[in-house]
Amino acid sequence: MSDYKPRVIDDILGDVLGGIGAVLLTGPKWCGKTTTASQHSKSILKMQDPDKKKDYLAIADTKPSLLLKGEAPRLIDEWQMAPVLWDAVRNEVDERGLDGQFILTGSTSVDESAIMHSGTGRIARLKMLPMSLYESGESTGEVSLTRLFNDPDYEIDGAISHLEIEQLVFAACRGGWPASLQKKNDRQKLYVAASYVDNICESDISTVDDVSRDPQYAHAILKSYARNISTLAANTTIIKDLQTNFSYKSAPTFYSYINALNRLFVIEDVPAWSPSIRSASAIRAGSKKEFTDPSIAVAAQGLSFEKLLMDLKTFGFIFETLCIRDLKVYAMKQGGHISYYHDKTGLEADAVLHLRDGRYALFEFKLGSRDIEEGAMHLNKLHDLIIVHNSKNEGFIPEPNLKIVITGGQMAYRRKDGVYVIPIGCIGV
Repeated sequence: MSDYKPRVIDDILGDVLGGIGAVLLTGPKWCGKTTTASQHSKSILKMQDPDKKKDYLAIADTKPSLLLKGEAPRLIDEWQMAPVLWDAVRNEVDERGLDGQFILTGSTSVDESAIMHSGTGRIARLKMLPMSLYESGESTGEVSLTRLFNDPDYEIDGAISHLEIEQLVFAACRGGWPASLQKKNDRQKLYVAASYVDNICESDISTVDDVSRDPQYAHAILKSYARNISTLAANTTIIKDLQTNFSYKSAPTFYSYINALNRLFVIEDVPAWSPSIRSASAIRAGSKKEFTDPSIAVAAQGLSFEKLLMDLKTFGFIFETLCIRDLKVYAMKQGGHISYYHDKTGLEADAVLHLRDGRYALFEFKLGSRDIEEGAMHLNKLHDLIIVHNSKNEGFIPEPNLKIVITGGQMAYRRKDGVYVIPIGCIGV
């Protein structure tokens, strides 16, 4: 496709296919899985093809191996419509003894109860996210997160973001949905996220596990979740919020909806990092409420670009979701995962990015320049706390490799205390 925008996961997918028989590519609907997988495939089977779906399902019931015939790598899109294909692919990989044979894509997490074998050693698992600002062309990518970790002499001073606050708010409202970038005008681009939320609530939340669910209740859950975005609000808080209009819905019902939204990759809560630098009771252990894309929070609350532009305090929470999404994308190549730190004294790091090799970075997200000093102070205090802990010989915790404040500003630089200040509009992989 001539208009295909390369994704960070392209190189990862190519590398993994070179070393294992099959790859499962999951992620939220509309994030571009099928399009990206198509770039790496030589034949394609689309299980959702309305003209052939019944035939495909019938074949899957009788002889699923027939659906695997085709030039490799063969893409099987929305494979979970026929869960038996998982074991068929695993078996075919064993029979062929070759790498790079299949790519499976799906918009729901794997239902482990529907498959016989995990696929370990035969099927690798990758998760794709909506587009980061670098992938959509809005971040210059001038500051490389990978190089920050690997090159101690890397100079970032003077790197410039071209994103003004209006463009940043718009990017968060529009979201990282590839289809939105192809729309003709801003109104159409913003409609994609609203349509995504409607589609989840009206259809997908019921079809994900064939359990009929109330669209209005699903909308209400997303709206309440969005009001608590980037906070440590407990699920009991959201349940209480819903009681006004849905007093007849029980807590188990609420959690069944949350489970479905997790399986659809709509909710992406951030777990706590709990190093032993304070007593266990002092460190907050609950998950931080997040969506897979900031536009979900905007659409779920019925907010508009104009309203958010006039309410930057509210946008600050959405900005955090945008930053976390982008960090997850950029950290893919190094096998990174995200957590957060917060204790009862108020000391925090909005995000902790852990690499597979044990290195990690502390992050604070500050939309405006006035809050940079506070963010740097938090990061330095947390670093000092780790040093003090290590000096007591009560167990060793590695010191952070990087301390970074991500902002909505224009210029990147390194402070005298070693904290990096980097605009979201110039950071990349």
